[in-house]
Amino acid sequence: MLFTVASAQVDTGLPLALEQGEEIDAMLSPLREGLGNACLSEFAFSNLYLFRRAHAYRYLPGPWPCVAGVTYDGVRHLMPLFDINEAPVAVLQELLREHDCFFPVPASTAGTLDPSLFIVTQCEDDADYLYAAQNFRDYRGELLRKKRQLMQQLLRQWEITAHPLGPDRIGDADSLLGVWMQDKEKARGEADESACREALQLVGRFGFDARIYYADGDAAGFIIAQRFNAGTAVMRFAKGSDRYKGIYQYMFHHYCMQVQDIAWINFEQDIGLPNFRQTKRSYQPQAMLQKCRVALRA
Repeated sequence: MLFTVASAQVDTGLPLALEQGEEIDAMLSPLREGLGNACLSEFAFSNLYLFRRAHAYRYLPGPWPCVAGVTYDGVRHLMPLFDINEAPVAVLQELLREHDCFFPVPASTAGTLDPSLFIVTQCEDDADYLYAAQNFRDYRGELLRKKRQLMQQLLRQWEITAHPLGPDRIGDADSLLGVWMQDKEKARGEADESACREALQLVGRFGFDARIYYADGDAAGFIIAQRFNAGTAVMRFAKGSDRYKGIYQYMFHHYCMQVQDIAWINFEQDIGLPNFRQTKRSYQPQAMLQKCRVALRA
């Protein structure tokens, strides 16, 4: 699947640029802290920037700032950088004049809106997967037994070493991304290749917690995670070679063992891809974080 918007486009506002990061993150930070482990994965400038082309994101500054974009299923939306409960209805009507809805709106916020004024819908493909980090630390129980066995099999077969993904190892990770693309039979530019390659170059700029893993000295996999708020992290990218069965299970385990203060891991959405959905569900999510689409009644 190519992670780009096929037809609908957004023409208003400013193209997202790195220079806007501090300003936009300052508005997103209260949302991240207030929502705790229920914070949606989009609520970070880094994510908006890396997927700016896929969603045609543009920044609309002003007294009621938003980021305009297009969902994977072609809905023109506004991501409010403020609590929509605080905005007058007339302001919301004006903001939505050229857009279909506000999105993503946390379910906790959508639940407080007046149903006589607002229409709230959800799409299963949008929901984030939230896991207890302890799941990955011990893979305990029958439902996670296979994950534990795959990790143990990997460790019996290979000597695995882990390193911070610094500038001296970006080349290894970039090459490994190419291996991952071949394993998945993806053409150049498909899946999230472009966003991932850019993320590798911006690890330091965005403060990502990135690690690369080697099997007998050869690059086997890497992860790019992001601390979101106290106790919660988001797994932004995870790539591994099919040659090393169990590498994903080990990478998630190792990361969670290294960040003992993290209690929750958000693995983002499955965007409706059956294999992606099956894999994410197999790790036994604690909750699905619904992302609401909020429109005004006529």
